[in-house]
Amino acid sequence: MKKKDEKARPWLKFYDEQGTPAELELPDCSMVDLVMQSAEKWPDNVAYSYYGHKVTYKNFVRKIEKAARALKNYGVKEGDRVTICMPNTPEGITMVYAVNMVGAVCNMVHPLSSEKELEYYIKVADSKYVMVIDAVFDKIYKLRDTAQLERIIVVRPSDGLGFLKKKLYTTLHIKKVRLPANDSRVVLWEDFIANSYFYQGNYHEERGGNDLAVIMYSGGTTGAPKAVMLSNVNVNAESLCDVSMIRQCVPGASVLSILPLFHCFGLGVCIHTPLIKGMSCILIPAFNHKQFGEIIKKNEPNFIVGVPTLFEALVNTKLKKGDLKSVTAAICGGDALNKTLRDKVNNCLSTYGSSAKIRVGYGLTEGSGAVCLSPESSFENGIIGAPMPGMDFKIIKNDTFKEQPVGEEGEICISGPLVMMGYLGDDVETAQTLRIHDDGKLWLHTGDMGYLGKDGLIYFAQRLKRIIISSGYNIYPTHLESIINSHEAVLTSTVIGIDHPYKGQVPKAFVVLKEGYKPGKRVEREIRDLMSRNVPVYALPVAYEFRDKLPKTLVGKVAFKELEKEEKEKH
Repeated sequence: MKKKDEKARPWLKFYDEQGTPAELELPDCSMVDLVMQSAEKWPDNVAYSYYGHKVTYKNFVRKIEKAARALKNYGVKEGDRVTICMPNTPEGITMVYAVNMVGAVCNMVHPLSSEKELEYYIKVADSKYVMVIDAVFDKIYKLRDTAQLERIIVVRPSDGLGFLKKKLYTTLHIKKVRLPANDSRVVLWEDFIANSYFYQGNYHEERGGNDLAVIMYSGGTTGAPKAVMLSNVNVNAESLCDVSMIRQCVPGASVLSILPLFHCFGLGVCIHTPLIKGMSCILIPAFNHKQFGEIIKKNEPNFIVGVPTLFEALVNTKLKKGDLKSVTAAICGGDALNKTLRDKVNNCLSTYGSSAKIRVGYGLTEGSGAVCLSPESSFENGIIGAPMPGMDFKIIKNDTFKEQPVGEEGEICISGPLVMMGYLGDDVETAQTLRIHDDGKLWLHTGDMGYLGKDGLIYFAQRLKRIIISSGYNIYPTHLESIINSHEAVLTSTVIGIDHPYKGQVPKAFVVLKEGYKPGKRVEREIRDLMSRNVPVYALPVAYEFRDKLPKTLVGKVAFKELEKEEKEKH
């Protein structure tokens, strides 16, 4: 039986090296149930730290229960959707598990999303409750009537600190956000929690593994925002797989939780994984690469998990001998890691005291986060590694279900417990992405090209869909183009990614105006205003170039690769 498995899953030999089981027993329970089990085993371990303020598992569970009672007090019912528009703060992660505890669904959104995007995210999820960081409260408050919001819970970034630190932080850093005086729909976090005492009924609903737990957003195959539905078992399986694949996941270890909780990699790998294993999350709400060295020195993390730009920042940080001695694991995801950067990171780790070697993860929101991880023993160019336990990978010839032979490129398809439930409210896109093959299994078509190596591991080649990855965030050119083209003066446009020394790539737009319109500051300002209303800050084009025409391919499509070549030649 094992030989048959190894033929179908040639990567299993690497499992033996790491002590990883081929299959995992996945519990039929909610996300919060696993965290509570962790708290029972390791009550006095630190669950998270926030600017040095530490909270044990025992106290973290109490905070979750208090927030769950508060949600019930404000009328949140099983199956309701609660929008969480937060960076990595104690209140943010507490709310994720409190929402899960009452049987509701977390609708995770980026605080830097445009007002139009926020409106879409709230409406598509049919969410009547929103938790928001105070800095972006105004954007949410404008939507209170159009989105028919019943409650807006406002959090200040200093709320999760101890009294003295909170006072200092407030004095030095926080600009007061003015809240409406007479709107009962708006409540501050501290008042929200205080009102939990008014609810004395049941607040812990039993939910199964297959129940919807989290909604996150992805560009799908077209680039327009898609609401990805993830079940309890999806998120739990991600974390249980991580623990089984990374031997350094041990109780008491600490993870530098920089990747945000509204990002699948952030929630799954940097928050939920440590919290089901008695580990500690070092919560970083906003990352500043200039302060990276100080963050590491102060917190002495065991795990550094991030995107390539974060590791680029690491190798450019001023460190002293021994500063990285605490680091036992370094995991990179979100984008391809080239050999040059890999070697720089490994050299940096070794020079400053760490024995860790960087490992590469591959994943996508539709796959609950990471679905593949390179072994500690191997690193070749393009490697994304061995699939997670219980996951099947298949490389198929484009536009067919035919499996490609070893070494031949094709589309990467995955099947198993990490595959999403589907796209909320979009059956057409779901049917294009999730397909039943001749083997009777449901396969997720990733839109990424790769191949199975002779060594039995998976390698990444290129993307089928046009995409720009900037600091780990996916930006879809076709989506940006559709917004630019909606301006009355624009005939057509093309957006490409141009190289950036820190972010990897950033978008640049090439615009052709209609006859009778002339390029100039006024038109560019109008287009920029249009984009800022509809696109998150991180996805805004950094430059607009007006042209009389754009280069075309032989079949009449815009030759965006020519534009990319032009930009590279300029630099």
